[in-house]
Amino acid sequence: MKMTLILTFCNIVLLCLMILTATVFMPYRGLAKNFPKDVQEALKSRLDEIDRQPKAPRILGGILTIILFLMFVGVFIFGGFDGMHHDYTYSQYLLRFLIISFGTKAFDIIALDYFLLTKTYFFPHFFPETKGCEGWQQFGFNRKQHLGQSIFMLICCLLLAFLFSKK
Repeated sequence: MKMTLILTFCNIVLLCLMILTATVFMPYRGLAKNFPKDVQEALKSRLDEIDRQPKAPRILGGILTIILFLMFVGVFIFGGFDGMHHDYTYSQYLLRFLIISFGTKAFDIIALDYFLLTKTYFFPHFFPETKGCEGWQQFGFNRKQHLGQSIFMLICCLLLAFLFSKK
């Protein structure tokens, strides 16, 4: 259980680093799609301008994001191999992967969506043109996205537990 909590913490840190990397190095249209509608509208002129800016920072940001994402996936793989070392059953694998996945998702919703998005000025600091947008105060605007991600994560956890339990 201790290793599962450590792996969950690792994925939380990696998630935060991915968000920071995407925000600082590569503010692109895909990132803006995760914001509320009024924030997306306020960012339109900046997004059009980004296409004319130097590509090096965005390329660096893309490379860093890919590396962080691979490390994120690597946490699950490490958790699977650690489970093999400790002769985990399907249920133990499933519990481990569910704790890692939904622990990270809970952090995403509570700490990032609620606290970072609605209570701090993190994103308006990087995107000053969005200061004053009501969307920054709309907790839960992306419920459907979270629901879809949760269903996908559940399927992945079931599949990973099956794969690792069949040594």
